[in-house]
Amino acid sequence: MRRMLVAAIGLMAAALPLSAAASPVSLNEASAQELTEVNGIGDVLAQRIVEYRKEQGGFDKLSQLTEVKGIGEQTLADMKDKISLK
Repeated sequence: MRRMLVAAIGLMAAALPLSAAASPVSLNEASAQELTEVNGIGDVLAQRIVEYRKEQGGFDKLSQLTEVKGIGEQTLADMKDKISLK
């Protein structure tokens, strides 16, 4: 029984998308392509984040992400566990 449970857990872990198991994506360091790995960020939004970062010198706090066109409070709340400043 224990072997079956361990095997089942292993199969479930292998079935998880890579981004679900990965560490948060850095708003200040990630490329546009890396940003698209976050659920809710597509190509256009990723490019806007990179442009904002270049213009403003980076993000000091996660809430600044709402200053990027297309990102509101709910979008930020949905992705806050998948992004970081580092």
